[in-house]
Formats: sequence, C-alpha cells, structure tokens
Amino acid sequence: MIQVICREETYIYNAYHMTKAFYPSAEVVSQIEEKASNYVTVVKDGIVVAVAAKKPGLDLRDTGRTDGREQKHLLDTILYRQLQAQTGRSLAWGILMGVRPTKLVMKKLGEGMEKADFVRWFMEDYLVSREKSELAWQIAVRERALLERLDTADGYSLYVGIPFCPTVCAYCSFSSGELAVWKDRMDDYLDAVCKELRFIAGVSGGKRLNTVYIGGGTPTTLEEAQLERLLSCIDTHFSREHLLEYTVEAGRPDSVTQGKLAVLKAHGITRISINPQTMQQRTLDRIGRKHTAEEVKRAFTLARKMGFDNINMDLIMGLPGETEEEAKDTLRQIESLAPDNLTVHSLAIKRAARMERQETEDAGCIGHMIEEAARSAERMGMSPYYLYRQKNIAGNFENVGYAKVEKAGIYNILIMEEKQTIVACGAGSISKRVYPDGQIERSENVKDVAIYIQKIDEMIERKRKLLTDF
Repeated sequence: MIQVICREETYIYNAYHMTKAFYPSAEVVSQIEEKASNYVTVVKDGIVVAVAAKKPGLDLRDTGRTDGREQKHLLDTILYRQLQAQTGRSLAWGILMGVRPTKLVMKKLGEGMEKADFVRWFMEDYLVSREKSELAWQIAVRERALLERLDTADGYSLYVGIPFCPTVCAYCSFSSGELAVWKDRMDDYLDAVCKELRFIAGVSGGKRLNTVYIGGGTPTTLEEAQLERLLSCIDTHFSREHLLEYTVEAGRPDSVTQGKLAVLKAHGITRISINPQTMQQRTLDRIGRKHTAEEVKRAFTLARKMGFDNINMDLIMGLPGETEEEAKDTLRQIESLAPDNLTVHSLAIKRAARMERQETEDAGCIGHMIEEAARSAERMGMSPYYLYRQKNIAGNFENVGYAKVEKAGIYNILIMEEKQTIVACGAGSISKRVYPDGQIERSENVKDVAIYIQKIDEMIERKRKLLTDF
C-alpha cells in the first residue's frame, strides 16, 4: 500500500500518476490533508519514501515563481527526483503525465525552435529521455504537415459512435455493450443516431466536412441493413465536397463479413481498421476476444481482395502473460499481411475494465516490445505520425500510430492536437468546438445506451447550445 498525501487538490493528479508509474504493481491511494507540512508526501508501507517539503529552497512560494503551472512543474521535478532515487528507475517520459505530449512540441515548433534545441530543452525541463524527445519531435513535424491540409477555420470533422461489440474485451474501459444484450435495441439506437445526425447536418451546412470517423465499440457489429441505413443517412445529409478521409472501424474480425465490407465499399469508405491486438491465440482467449488469429488473417485478406487500400491494425504490448518472443511472432505475422497503418498501444488498465492490473508487466520487457514494433513498422515502410498516452499505461510508455506514405489517419491527429471542431454523435461521444482563439468547449452525450435513446432530444439540445453561430 502506498499513500500519496497532498496539501492541495491541484497536486493530486500528477503526484498520484507519477507514484503509480514508479510503483506500477502497488496499490496507490491519494488523499488531501490541508494541514500537511509538505506539499506532497509519499508513504510506502508506513515509511516516507518521497517528500516535496515546505523547506527553504523547496517551498514553492520561496522560488519567486508565481504562475501555478510553474509551481506544479517544480513540484513534479522534486517528486520525480526523489522517487527516482528511491526506486533506481527512470521514466521514459519524465515528469510528463498528460496524454498529449506532442502539444508541447507543436508549441515550440510554432515558436521556431530547432530540433537540437528542443531535444535538449525537453530532456532538461521535463526529464524526458532522448529517445522519446526525438520521437515526439519527429511525430510533431509530421502532424503539422498533415494539419496544413485541413480547414481549421471553416472545416470540421464528424464522429459517430457505435457502442456495441460481439463481446467486451477484459481490458476495455469504453462504454461498449455486448451484442447479445443490445441486439433487439440496435434499431432504436440507430433511430436516435440518425436524428442526431440530421440535426448536425442542419446546423453545419455552412462548414466544410473534412473527415468522418465511425468508431465504437465495433461499428461492424451492425447487420448489413443497419450499416447501410447509417451510411445512407450520412450520405444523404452531408456533403463530401471537402472530405479528405472516411474511416470505419471493423476492429473485431468476428464481426467482418463480405456483405458488410461490400456495404462499406459501396459508400466510399477510404480507411478501415481490422484489429487483432495480438496474434497469440492463448492471449486472445485470456482477454475475452472470441475469435482466432486465423479469422484476423481471413478478414484482412478479404478486405484487400475487395479493394480496401488503407487498412489499419491495432496491437497491444504488455498483455498479461505475453512474452517478448510472442510479441515478435505477432509482429512477424502482421508483416506478412502488410497493413498500411499500424497502431501500437501499451496496455492501460482503467477502473472500468474487467481485467485487474497485474504486474506481470516488466517495464524493460515492454520497452523492448515497443522498440521491436517500431522496427517492424519501419520494415513495412511506415513512419510514426501520431502519439498519445493514457492513465495507468504499462511501463509509463505511449501509444504510437505508424503509417505508409499518404496513409496517415488524419482524424487521429485531430483528436490529439485539438485544432479543429469535432462534432460527435452517439452514446458516450464528446463534441469539441474549437474557437479561433484556441479555446475549446465540450458537450458530452450520456454513456448509457438506453438513456441516450430515451433522451436523444436532450442530447440534441446540448449540441444546439454548443453549435450556436457555428
């Protein structure tokens, strides 16, 4: 048991997640004690192991820094150094606990900073490793080039959430429902989604639609007729004049059929995902994915034969019990298929997931897996183009998207960089309106599918307020 005791709530997030990163297998709890003598105290098994103390030279108010972010930055550095000394470990991303490290790089790019200066600054100021500093720079440069293709002033992107799956994977924390439970209500759900889509089309007629992303869950859980209905609704109400990308996730191979792929093809979908996560059958069974590795190959091969020329595949490194050799074998099998995109995730177990956090994960082992995945992507002619991090991510690493030339997923970059308005519909979806001054306003739909169906008019009213004068 590890306790993270903070004097103010503002310090809890980073202190908790940094401590969890240094002690990933431990149970970590956090609490506020306003009368605590230290800004942060970390107690392990009753023994104080790290302190950001109220002492001369360490008291934030004695530093002369008045900006709250500067104060937190200093506190994080103090805490990191003490945890590093206590454990003998370093974190690849240093004191960065946020999900969008490339935002910092984009800012420095905008200020005209050169690569060598940036890498040095990132390593010194945020204690990020040289390898990750260079990776962040490389990805940010590619992101900026792709974002230049978008109309950030008068353009927007559309997200449609289909929160159903054949089964729910043990590691999943999304608001996905099993098909068997929701099968009789999927048409009701589509009624609500199409109503929301028609409203969005009505208020965004003066804007330019740049990307469409249908995610989930697993959109191809829909039957052929239901998929046809959804895509026809989008075709009827939205213009493709300025569309650069149209993605549909077909993530579970056990939901992919020739008929469904034919529907996608007929509606001009330009990018799909077929996601194995691993090609090790033992692991697939363990994490609750009720399909085989062979089904992955069959679904991918079928999609290629039907003319899909931009296919992404997702993999997760650090799945329980999986070895480096098994990860290498998975990568060899993926290379034989030759996808156009490869998204490599480090396992992140969140509270909503059924899988319990297990410290079978060795940070060094996962690091080797990630390095091998990068080499595999390079062998397939891919380059890293987007990056994000999650809470409770294995080994404190990252998720990286790799793509061949002209095959990068533009919507993925938009989610990370928040440079363009994304209007989202469906249960659990979040719309983000980006204003010219960079301010972002959000509107969330309820996660519960039944409540979403029941209160669709309320969801639309939320969007009406968000999109006033859009």
